[in-house]
This record gives sequence, structure tokens and C-alpha cells, in this order.
Amino acid sequence: MKDIAQKIYTLLKMELRAQEVLVIDESHRHAGHAQALRSGKGHYIVTVVSDLFKGVKSVDRHRMIHKVLEKEFATDIHALAIKAYSIDEYQFKDQNL
Repeated sequence: MKDIAQKIYTLLKMELRAQEVLVIDESHRHAGHAQALRSGKGHYIVTVVSDLFKGVKSVDRHRMIHKVLEKEFATDIHALAIKAYSIDEYQFKDQNL
């Protein structure tokens, strides 16, 4: 699954001109999940920071990410948790931790 995580990273970084991308493969935490076992697909968490998200609603940011990873959902991704921020939001978040 490491190659898939790297592919997800590269696609999001390039297609969304992301300043920051973090991909966490959580597939091992879902080993007993029957559907995941049958499909052979993985579970991932992504954090994407991009200027393209500025002024864009959260649901539309998720749609943008799903569009970039459309082919991977067909072959490699079973579940995807998404955290999507504009650069300003991400910097504000970091300053207020």
C-alpha cells in the first residue's frame, strides 16, 4: 500500500498545486473489515493545503479531491478521510494550537 500512498500524494500535490500534502495509510487498522478485505483496497487519511481552496466550501474541496483521485477509488481506495485547508486557514490553525 506504500506505493498507493505515494501515488495519492503525487496526484494531490500536482493537480491541486498543494503546498502541503500528508497521506496516512490506515489500512492495517481495518484488517477485519470484510469489504476492505474483499476489495483489496485501502483506507487513507489525507490532509491537503492549497490556495485553490481559498473561498471554496468544504464539500466542494472534498469533491475536488475525489475528482483528482477518481481512478484510484476504482482500483486502490476503499475509504478516504479528508482534511482540506487553504493556506490562510492552515496557518491560522497552527498559530492557535
